Parts: sequence; structure tokens; C-alpha cells
Amino acid sequence: MSTKHILTVLLFTAILIPSLSIAQNTISGAEIIQKVYDRPQGDDMQSELTMSLINSRGETRVRKIKQFIKDFGKVEKKIMFFVAPADVRNTSFMNWSYDEEGKDDDQWIYLPALKKVKRISSDSKSDYFMGSDFTYDDLGDRHPSEDTHKLLREETLNGEDCYVVESIPKDEDYMYSKTVTWVIKDKWIGLKKEFYDEDGEFLKTLSIKNYKKISGFWVITESEMDNVQKEHKTNMQLTDVKINTGIPANKFTERMMRRGIK
Repeated sequence: MSTKHILTVLLFTAILIPSLSIAQNTISGAEIIQKVYDRPQGDDMQSELTMSLINSRGETRVRKIKQFIKDFGKVEKKIMFFVAPADVRNTSFMNWSYDEEGKDDDQWIYLPALKKVKRISSDSKSDYFMGSDFTYDDLGDRHPSEDTHKLLREETLNGEDCYVVESIPKDEDYMYSKTVTWVIKDKWIGLKKEFYDEDGEFLKTLSIKNYKKISGFWVITESEMDNVQKEHKTNMQLTDVKINTGIPANKFTERMMRRGIK
């Protein structure tokens, strides 16, 4: 083999081997979102939740909520009780999210004025929850299989190395045409998420303001949804977080929704 041919082979090898290494080490968008979905959060969690609704003039309405979450293996159950102010006190909301692919969340809301537990229909899941910028669907736990995921790039956001993943729903009638999520490498926390409406127009951004380890688990303690089309924001802050306290299974029932926090 001539010197020229040897140099050509060496050059080709030098280019090819790093490329193969990168290809072998590249994680897919679907794998990233699955890791976010599977991030350990303990067997149960309870916390105080402060929901602040902020309009375009900077005026704020604050709502206090007591929240309980429990993992039952194939289903995760969440129940929220509004404790203040007086006009929403004793309102409650319950969500059951399933691991089974293709099975939608079950959701219920209890309105004290009606003294009735109402099931949230699939047609109502695009409605906004209690005047916030979160839809009922946002409050659930969307299964990764419901979307097609694509890794767009890697970049740094707020000092964290992130994967940027585009998710397009398989259901063409879904309320969002796509979302784009910045996922922190190794922690598997969605640090930022952009939502686009049915027409493909930018709608809102969910930003994680704070997170920390509690009892060995990463917990998002402050987030904010900024709806640019409505010029409205909703800030969520978790305090007094307790993990693995043994919340009883009967906490997550319609009876408890009616009973409320005593």
C-alpha cells in the first residue's frame, strides 16, 4: 500500500471512529422522555401548595392547597384540597394516572356549591383548572407513548446541561400541536417546556424556578406557567414536602373529596 493510501485510510479512520462513538452514545428523544417519566419520586408525597394567579397588570390572587400523591404501582393517584381563600375552600380535585399505554387519566372535581363530585370528561381536559394557566390535562401524567419524540440538540440552560426534545402528539386532535422540553442530563428533570397550540402558534412556557433533593429524591419546589396568548401567569410553590410517610390508600376516594381537610 502506498504512503498516500495509508494516509487516506488513517484519515478516514480518524474521522469515522469518533463519529461511530458519538452515534453509539447518543440517546434518543423517546429514551430521554421515558427517563423523565420514570424518575423516582418515592412511594408517596404530601405538601402544601401555593398557587398564585398573576394577570397582565401584575395583580395576584393566591390560593392555598394541600396535596397528596401516592404510587400504587400500575397507577399514581393525586388529590388536592383547596383550603383558602374562602370562595374556593373545600373544592377538591383528584387525578389517577395509569402506566398502561393508551389509557387516559381519570379526573374528578368536587365543587362545594353543587355538593357533587363531577367527572372530568375527555372533551373538558383542555379547559383551564380553577382560573390557572394549567389545563386539566397538564395536571395529569402524560404517557411517553402518546407522542413521537425527537432529540433536537444539546445546550446549556440556567447553568445546566440539557437535552432539547420535541414531542409531537400521535393524536392529531390533541390540544397541543407540539411541545419542546429542556431536560437536565442525569437528573432527568424537565427544566423548561414550551407549548404550541393546535395551529402551531407558541402558547405558553412552563419554567422550573427551583428544585432540590428531599429524602433522596429530586423534587420540583417552584414552577411557573407563562401563557403569552392570555398574558397571564400561574406560579406554583411547594412547601412542607414530606416523602414516604405512609399515606393511606383510602385518602384517594370520592368520599374524601367530599369530606375535605378536617
